[in-house]
Amino acid sequence: MTMRRDSLLARAKSMGFSDRQIAALVGATEDEVRALRYRLGLRPAYRLVDTCAAEFEAYTPYYYSTYDTGMDETRPSQRQKVMIIGGGPNRIGQGIEFDYCCVQAAFALRELGIETIMVNSNPETVSTDYDTSDKLYFEPLTLEDVLHIYEREQAHGAIVQFGGQTPLNLALGLQRGGVKILGTSPQSIEIAEDRKLFAAMLERLGIPQPPNGIATSVDEAVSAANRIGYPVLVRPSFVLGGRAMQIVYNEGELRHYMRFAVEASAERPVLVDKFLEEATEVDVDAIADVGVGGETVVVGGFLEHIEFAGCHSGDAAMVLPPHSLGEEVIETMRRYTHALARELKVAGLMNVQFAVKGREVWVLEVNPRASRTVPFISKAIGVPLAKLATKIMVGHRLPVLGFTREIWPDFYSVKESVFPFSKFPGQDILLGPEMHSTGEVMGISEDWGVAYAKAQMAASPPLPQRGRVFVSVRDADKPAAMEVARELVELGFELCATAGTARVLEAAGLQVRTLFKLQEGRPNCLDLIKNSELQLIINTPSGQTPRADEVRIRTAAVAHKVPIMTTIQGARAAVRGIRALRKQGLSVVPIQEYHRQLAARGLAVGAVASSAT
Repeated sequence: MTMRRDSLLARAKSMGFSDRQIAALVGATEDEVRALRYRLGLRPAYRLVDTCAAEFEAYTPYYYSTYDTGMDETRPSQRQKVMIIGGGPNRIGQGIEFDYCCVQAAFALRELGIETIMVNSNPETVSTDYDTSDKLYFEPLTLEDVLHIYEREQAHGAIVQFGGQTPLNLALGLQRGGVKILGTSPQSIEIAEDRKLFAAMLERLGIPQPPNGIATSVDEAVSAANRIGYPVLVRPSFVLGGRAMQIVYNEGELRHYMRFAVEASAERPVLVDKFLEEATEVDVDAIADVGVGGETVVVGGFLEHIEFAGCHSGDAAMVLPPHSLGEEVIETMRRYTHALARELKVAGLMNVQFAVKGREVWVLEVNPRASRTVPFISKAIGVPLAKLATKIMVGHRLPVLGFTREIWPDFYSVKESVFPFSKFPGQDILLGPEMHSTGEVMGISEDWGVAYAKAQMAASPPLPQRGRVFVSVRDADKPAAMEVARELVELGFELCATAGTARVLEAAGLQVRTLFKLQEGRPNCLDLIKNSELQLIINTPSGQTPRADEVRIRTAAVAHKVPIMTTIQGARAAVRGIRALRKQGLSVVPIQEYHRQLAARGLAVGAVASSAT
């Protein structure tokens, strides 16, 4: 590759063009542009953002890169250094949980006397606080920028496990650029991310997965779906927060998705998976030291989703430990998790997503990194999993760290997600494969129902103790809704419904007030919501394309802070929560007390088992 003038490249860099953009403009590769820059000695300088406003020396400086000056204000040290690559900007559908893991990594390295270099581009998170790391670089999370910092600091290695999918996508490129990736190797990460390599590994291990295929065109997607059978889950590869992920039920929907939702190519294939209807999804987080020469794998926790499969794990309500899965199913998941961690030579954290239907267990995906559920599990079991994983990455092993066996609490921890729907009037609140949440809360109790009720209370609005319930469900849910309604009547609630659902409930011997549909007249559901005459709504969607009146009801419920359940599973959990609160009442116990109970049972970190599992 040649350029007309060397100064043109320098001008482009000073104006903010990345190597990748320049490569696209001149018909070269990013590596070729970077090689030319290096030959010309064209590298960025780093300027200091003085966190103390020059009043006294800043010991935790922030840096940013520039090509406009040759003055470099970095302060190299001779200490061992490790770079932590953060998760980048936080937004709806991109959880803050990864930032928690990055912060825990910085704290762990500090305990070991290792200098921490945080690379992140979000000033609104704890990982970019002045006292979290020794040095902070406010830089884009791109291959070019991370390589520059690594070379400038002469770091010992880089951690990519804690920032989610963004740094994981950089792992192979960083390794090719000379970066030592600490923890699970980029090759193992590639096996988990590449559909063909992943399928081959599962077949070798004898672990089942749902039928699936890969498509780079509309016709390939249709062919794969016909072979697999509808419904199918379609998604782009290497996505963040399940973006552009969708469940399709026929060829027409699939063709529309392929034409308008994604740009499929050989470099960016679309994944087509059999969607397992009415299956229970389970997230399993594990920690292992296999990649650093150890042999210990420990499951941190099994998180059973309350909603059926199809709801993104970042949005789903979950419970730890599982409340409805048999020991045989749990043992199968445990065995698969251990086998996968050993095959991938995991050093640090790994997340496995399972689908369970009856006694059958399938692996949906494996992420050899921290997951969104790591902070929740860590708090539930009182073990700082991200901290331990960091120490593993720099050479420690689990037996020395004092964590070699599962912790199975004798209390329930329920995770509920927090959503921003109140900020977006008119936006439908139905959940699906694409993530919408902006946070999460935890409810803990020895009783599953109380734990769920506490989580709903924290997420707001709380479950009602009495009042009127509006029921409007699709035909397939009416038998189950009838049982839920019967329980609500037993608890003293009044029922109201539109004509179709009301007939089903009345046929079951339940007294129901019939309301008009929105287009039929008044009084209707919206009137009762606005008049504060409804205390709970159970509304499941009638089809894949939500009806306009259903959306209006759901958005009105959010606006007026009326609890609403959009799945039968959620409605059942709500009834169980209401019943438990009625029976036991509400008590508050600090989370530290639950941790003390675990310690008393010899389950805290430091209580090392006699043999590793």
